[in-house]
Amino acid sequence: MNLNNIRREVMQTLEKSMDELLDKYLKPIEKIWQPSDILPDSNSPGFIEEIRDIQGHSAEMDYDLFAVLIGDTITEEALPTYESWLMDLDGVNQENPTGWTQWVRGWTAEENRHGDLLSKYLYLSGRVNMREMEVSTHHLINDGFDIQTARDPYRSFIYTSFQELATNISHRRVASLAKKAGNTLLAKICGIIASDEARHANAYKSFIKKIFEIDPSETMIAFEDMMKKKIVMPAHFLRESGGKIGELFKHFSDAAQRTMVYTTHDYIDILSSLIKEWNIENVKDLNTRAEEARDYLMALPNRLQRLSERVQIPEKQFQFKWIAS
Repeated sequence: MNLNNIRREVMQTLEKSMDELLDKYLKPIEKIWQPSDILPDSNSPGFIEEIRDIQGHSAEMDYDLFAVLIGDTITEEALPTYESWLMDLDGVNQENPTGWTQWVRGWTAEENRHGDLLSKYLYLSGRVNMREMEVSTHHLINDGFDIQTARDPYRSFIYTSFQELATNISHRRVASLAKKAGNTLLAKICGIIASDEARHANAYKSFIKKIFEIDPSETMIAFEDMMKKKIVMPAHFLRESGGKIGELFKHFSDAAQRTMVYTTHDYIDILSSLIKEWNIENVKDLNTRAEEARDYLMALPNRLQRLSERVQIPEKQFQFKWIAS
């Protein structure tokens, strides 16, 4: 049996417990928060005053931090790309409205609220060139993103485990910095989004944990392969109007590093946490190739730590078209 068929069988095995997974990791639509629950109510007598408060806090916000918030928003808005990618995985049948299809649609629907909420907040902030932000979002969806997982669910779920943990960190840090600055609304917005990301990360981590139990060698090799390629965030293809694919990502990443919202050390910490979560050191019944992959993974955090000591972040801020002058 070839690897693709094996992966499909593994996915079919996991799908048998999908009802339990959906109940555990997704929330009922009628009960989960919606953007209108968080943002000022336009029918309220105090609406204008609340907008003034948003704009006052936004005007005082650190330039780099504000740029990171916009970049995070654009990333969240690119949901159509992520859904089309996951719907094409081996073992996901788009014609079947249950099982993995239900998970992908449910996860995407929950994630979609994040971009809606952040985009509306930024519109109200009065500090954003909305057309430039919208052009960047349009480009990101149009350009897609290459995470080199092909149709492999193992590699894809390793990626989403990592990516959800990374977005949790980013939103959580913005929430913390906003709270310190007295911006309670933005702190609340980013905090509830971070909570969603943590719950989604737990889902994808649990998928991989179960896959390790069924197909340990190929899962270990897939983990090694993804780390050798490096986990690249969806924002990797960011660009502004008139720009080239991906040329904006470094400036966005530098801003995140300067504000300590997301750093190379966080990347290493996420890797270490996944190695621990999936008990990589003690996985049994590995073939020779998978044992080599395990050795590579166990040594990787220390290797990356040494490399991170050489990283230098430019002190000069990049002027993003997203931010109104």
